[in-house]
This record gives sequence, C-alpha cells and structure tokens, in this order.
Amino acid sequence: MYRHLLIPTDGSELSAFAVEQGLELAKRLDARVTFFTAIEPFQVVAVGSDQLMYARDDYQRHTTEAAQRHQADATARAQALGVESHGVVVEHGNPYQAIVEAAAEHGCDLIAMASHGRRGVQAVLIGSVTLKVLTHSAVPVLVYRRA
Repeated sequence: MYRHLLIPTDGSELSAFAVEQGLELAKRLDARVTFFTAIEPFQVVAVGSDQLMYARDDYQRHTTEAAQRHQADATARAQALGVESHGVVVEHGNPYQAIVEAAAEHGCDLIAMASHGRRGVQAVLIGSVTLKVLTHSAVPVLVYRRA
C-alpha cells in the first residue's frame, strides 16, 4: 500500500482539513508524511527600485514566516498522532508543478490534498491547483472535499 504521503498545505482551513485527513490515513497505513508548501515568487508590475527592494524583502519575510508556521502546525499534529513527518518549503511560480515535482523528488507514492470543488466557469477562470495536479501527477492523488 502507500508508504509515503505528500500533503500540500497553505495554512488555509481547507488544507488543514486535508492535513488532518491525510494524517489519519498515514497513521492507519503506518506511512510517513512530507508536508509541502509552495511560496509564489514576488511579482511587480512597476515600482521604483528602492520601493521594490523593501517590498520584496517584506514579502519574502512574510511568506517564509507563514510557510514555517503552516509546517510547524502540521508537524505538531503529526507528532501528536505518532506519524513520522518532515516539511518542505519551496519558492515556485506554479504551485501545481511544484507539488508534482516534490512528490517525485521525495519518493512519495500518494499525494493527499484538498479541493475547493469549483466547477464550470469559476473553475476555468480561477483555475484549480488540484485539477492540475491530478492531470500532471505520475503518482496517485487522493482529493479530500468537505461535505
């Protein structure tokens, strides 16, 4: 069965739900977990160079601290359940691609993640990281949806 789960988390309520569900599965399977957070790179349309330097530094500090908090929360939950885990944070412009690459790089045999369940025009306009992971992943993807 599955021995190493990749669980993407962005700190949202929905990803926290996936963390909880994924950890329960990992515990039952006696599997280990890699928590994964992708930070999108800083992007600017047009700003003065001094403003840009400070804005970029603030953005990087804020996003890195937030990612570390998400990872720490997930790791604490894993420890409470007795599930072996570690966390990975990367900067990447395409979160879905970062998730697929992380699963391959870390030898994960299942990606367990949440979905907002957007459909129709909303899904087309907003896009779906989960749908893109499902489309591009070479390993199975388990999608958690709230009722």
